[in-house]
Amino acid sequence: MRRTAPRTAAAAAVAEPAPEAEAWAGPEQTAAPAPAPAATPQPLRTEFEFELPRGYVDDSGTVHRLGVMRLATARDELIPLRDMRVQENPAYLSVVLLGRVITRLGTLPLVHDGVVENMFASDLAFLQDFYRQVNAEGHTRAAVTCPHCEEPFEVELGGSRLGES
Repeated sequence: MRRTAPRTAAAAAVAEPAPEAEAWAGPEQTAAPAPAPAATPQPLRTEFEFELPRGYVDDSGTVHRLGVMRLATARDELIPLRDMRVQENPAYLSVVLLGRVITRLGTLPLVHDGVVENMFASDLAFLQDFYRQVNAEGHTRAAVTCPHCEEPFEVELGGSRLGES
């Protein structure tokens, strides 16, 4: 790596053109448009808040509805495939997967697949849909045109179970 010495005031004065030279634009010299300011990239959002339709009821009777789900990794989708429960019953995949990506639910100290398997069916369906939305970023639908009437409409491209595409 090449390091340069700091510029002195005298060097800066010599290196920079005089303001008068910049102001005049003759026939050979045209003013270049100022570059557009670069758009600042948005940080990747990795956690998403949700509210369960019914809520998870813990052993003490407390209802937990507010939670946070993080983006899934490839590892999150691969590890459950080694789980014996998933191998015996593929429908269990969504329970194990959701147990990995839900990071917070109400005041529960830990969320795991045991919590997910004891949720109401409507909450499980909600979380499955939410998982698809969060991890697909809205790219699971495609615009198509009917070959008969030529009307445009959208189709769902996602799989029917979590972990399928």
